[in-house]
Amino acid sequence: MKVDIHTGTTSLPSLPEGSYFHSRELMELCLRTPHHKPYMAVVTDDDGKVVACLLAIERYRTSWLPAQLHRQVRILGEGVYTVSTNTETDKEKDMGNGRSNHWSKNVLFSMMLDALTRKLSGRSIYIEVSHLSQKMFGYAPLRAAGFFPVRWMSVHNSLHSRTPEERITQRQLEHVTAAEKRGAETHQIKSDEDFKAFSKLMRRHHWLKVRRFLPNIQFFKGMMEGGHCRLLLTTYKDRAVGCTATVYSEGDAYLWFSASRRKSYATLHPNAVTFWNTIRQAHQDGCQHIRFMDVGLPFRRNPYRDFILSFGGKEVSTLRWFRINIRWMNRLASWLWRE
Repeated sequence: MKVDIHTGTTSLPSLPEGSYFHSRELMELCLRTPHHKPYMAVVTDDDGKVVACLLAIERYRTSWLPAQLHRQVRILGEGVYTVSTNTETDKEKDMGNGRSNHWSKNVLFSMMLDALTRKLSGRSIYIEVSHLSQKMFGYAPLRAAGFFPVRWMSVHNSLHSRTPEERITQRQLEHVTAAEKRGAETHQIKSDEDFKAFSKLMRRHHWLKVRRFLPNIQFFKGMMEGGHCRLLLTTYKDRAVGCTATVYSEGDAYLWFSASRRKSYATLHPNAVTFWNTIRQAHQDGCQHIRFMDVGLPFRRNPYRDFILSFGGKEVSTLRWFRINIRWMNRLASWLWRE
């Protein structure tokens, strides 16, 4: 088994199908998007067959600060695998005699994570690993690579067993109904004018959010044109008041970015109207779940989390992993966030 890291698609082998967040399509899109640089870790067996891949995306801003301080790396999920898995005990036995081609996902993940960490540790301020399928997946490899866990909240709405109308709270439904009667409308983005309004609202909403990195509008256009994304825009009297960008992958919808003029149009509840229509769109498209990708820390009082739960979602405690590439800061953060 060996791990190669590809920064372009020319030498990239055929990858296994699975998560869009670890696909050739997303890598190619990142290569075309300003201030994005993808790194695809690919594990191949002795016969040259691809058995796993993991995509890390470096995002950076133009700044007078040293390059490392305004670069961040994010890995969404644990990657894609084509091999069957053994228990760790069986795997260790197989490694000893070299007779088996079966490798556990944890071991393959560890190989790719180590390769990416070595490659990127000197280039960025931190590396973030999030949205793992299971809370404890990769715990040992991440610890060994110097990452520390932060408790995080995850919320998803099931769309397969009950309709969105059966899950939303009565109060939130009344807000949405009243706003739509007043003239608030949500539609899919199609025209250049819609894209301009979407981009302007997104930039306005995110410009003070230090950790949230907003891609160039070409990134959203590319996802939509590739059939992997829905962009929705809510308008009121020809003014954009809300928008969402939702990615479709493996039968689920992932609400990745959102923005609204929540304070300017408080009585209109533009965020509620936009989220509601995003959930309904995902249900109409046959998605099994819609997952909200950045709910935040598990504070006892979290207005954003409570707002999302009003649409009938389920909250789950998860872990996000961080590795600050300045040693003393990473040791301090590890101590502060110790379990």
